[in-house]
Amino acid sequence: MLDIELQWAIDERPLPSQRQCELWVSAALVDGQENQALEMTIRIVDVQESQQLNHDYRNQDKPTNVLSFEFEQPPGLVDLGEALPYLGDLAICAEVVALEAVAQHKTLESHWAHMIVHGTLHLQGYDHIEDDEAEMMEGLEIKIMQGLGFTNPYESTS
Repeated sequence: MLDIELQWAIDERPLPSQRQCELWVSAALVDGQENQALEMTIRIVDVQESQQLNHDYRNQDKPTNVLSFEFEQPPGLVDLGEALPYLGDLAICAEVVALEAVAQHKTLESHWAHMIVHGTLHLQGYDHIEDDEAEMMEGLEIKIMQGLGFTNPYESTS
């Protein structure tokens, strides 16, 4: 079972819906995670909140499309031998996603799907800092996106 708390920190709500988020996150769960009860939060933010979070957590003073915050068990929390079902949080900037979709000649829906898939993979420990990691993560993203009926997110459809 997947429980997603979808938070809107902006007034306009063109995409994504709760149902879309659940579909896209479910598709991005890998390595046995798809069979576990998991919880996560997706917060749709404005440019100012995105920039502040990016500054505070990545030392970059600019807004960004998606930030992922993988859950880390707090010290002192009693471990009962089971992993806690909380995957983590995504903060996605609606304006950045919309601008990127236009610039990359993609539909808004496909770019939202990609950002949620991308962020969900980060929450599972995937990264793209090193070339081999990036290649593995991008390959997974392409496969997942194509499984959802979208094209390769790394190819512009101009």
